[in-house]
Amino acid sequence: MTRLFPLAGACALAGLIPHAPAAAQTVQDRAPAVTAPATPIAPDAMPDEQRYAVHGQATVVLQATPGFTSPYAGANSLTPHQAKETVDVTLYAGVRPWAGGELWVNPEIDQGFGLSNTLGVAGFPSAEAYKVGRSAPYTRLQRLFLRQTIDLGGAHEAVAGVANQLAGSRTADRLVLTVGKFGVGDVFDTNSYAHDPRADFLNWSAVDTGSFDYAADAWGYSTGIAAEWYRAAWTLRLGAFNLSKVPNGETLERGFGQYQLDAEVEHRHQLAGRPGAVRVTLFRNRGRFGRFDEALALANRTGDAADTGLVRSRRTRAGIGVNVEQAATDTLGVFARAGIADGQVEPYDFTDIDRTAQAGLSLRGAGWGRSGDTLGAVVIVNAISRDHQRYLDAGGLGVLVGDGRLPNPGAERIGEAYYKIAAARGLELTVDYQFIANPGYNRDRGPANVFAFRAHGAF
Repeated sequence: MTRLFPLAGACALAGLIPHAPAAAQTVQDRAPAVTAPATPIAPDAMPDEQRYAVHGQATVVLQATPGFTSPYAGANSLTPHQAKETVDVTLYAGVRPWAGGELWVNPEIDQGFGLSNTLGVAGFPSAEAYKVGRSAPYTRLQRLFLRQTIDLGGAHEAVAGVANQLAGSRTADRLVLTVGKFGVGDVFDTNSYAHDPRADFLNWSAVDTGSFDYAADAWGYSTGIAAEWYRAAWTLRLGAFNLSKVPNGETLERGFGQYQLDAEVEHRHQLAGRPGAVRVTLFRNRGRFGRFDEALALANRTGDAADTGLVRSRRTRAGIGVNVEQAATDTLGVFARAGIADGQVEPYDFTDIDRTAQAGLSLRGAGWGRSGDTLGAVVIVNAISRDHQRYLDAGGLGVLVGDGRLPNPGAERIGEAYYKIAAARGLELTVDYQFIANPGYNRDRGPANVFAFRAHGAF
């Protein structure tokens, strides 16, 4: 669902933080850009602009959970004793129609299912699993966008060519406009250490701020426009995107009848001579949403299970998140996120999280003679409002969770660790483990242990 990746307008930290995988070494789906490494150059030494490029990637994820405590289950519960797989193959084809412009298209072949058909945990354990699972491979156009970079002065930078970013040059101060079909997370809430389920963490609430209810169809993409203004150490980002027609739906609005507005301020800095960044992201959703208290009141009158779908009307849901990353040594990077959203109104397009916090680290294997390998670990706490808990206890179903009842609610507590091996040029193999306490905010179920193997190839 959350396979979005920072388009070339996002921050250039991936190439500047010493331990981060360089985009030239690994084509990350959530990444051009963190723009591919940008190197200061003299104006008279600017490289030729790449006119076109073709890249590709293929990712396979096998994920399984053995037995865990499950005294009862509902329509959206995680089921013990299961194993699932997902496969995706993506083509990135780009052309430069004029100076500063880039037109990219990303057709993709997908197949497979998430655990329990991508249900049962708000911080779902695989961001490679869409909300739409299918046994047979199918083709989908995930991105089709135009990006225009307008130089505004400052030092000249050389830009490497990677997926969804053509090689060339730009100035440090610039305006970047992106329009078309792409992911909100391609531009907003990026992080060099935790934002790409094909290269780092798998959990939904690790690769994004869990409470960031970003506009998306069931595959994680939207249509809209984003503007980024880079000025010295600061970047201001603004965006407007279509929500899906119905919550968690497969079809997007076309005319911003239901929409999201996003704003983000980023500051890049040096701490003890090492680069880092702080981002503050705000979102505002406007559309037909249901309130939990109104759904509960209706259920009390009718005796039926609570259902926000019966009480939807024109409303607003908003939230804010903070996202921090910092290089601590040449091989160690640390990161953290925290966010909160309106817990009285149902989440719409992402997942059932009203409050979230995470902290983690990413360590390259240079210290043990494996410079291309990466070890990552993160701890996450997700929570929902009291009305949200009461709604689930009254039989309500959320985007991903709903055990039919919730007599003993508690926060989801998730730990994830992975080890990624640079097996060959363009091939990475990863083993991943997640511990999930209180899946679906339910103390009566779990804890669940989730094991995964990922193979990712890129050219």
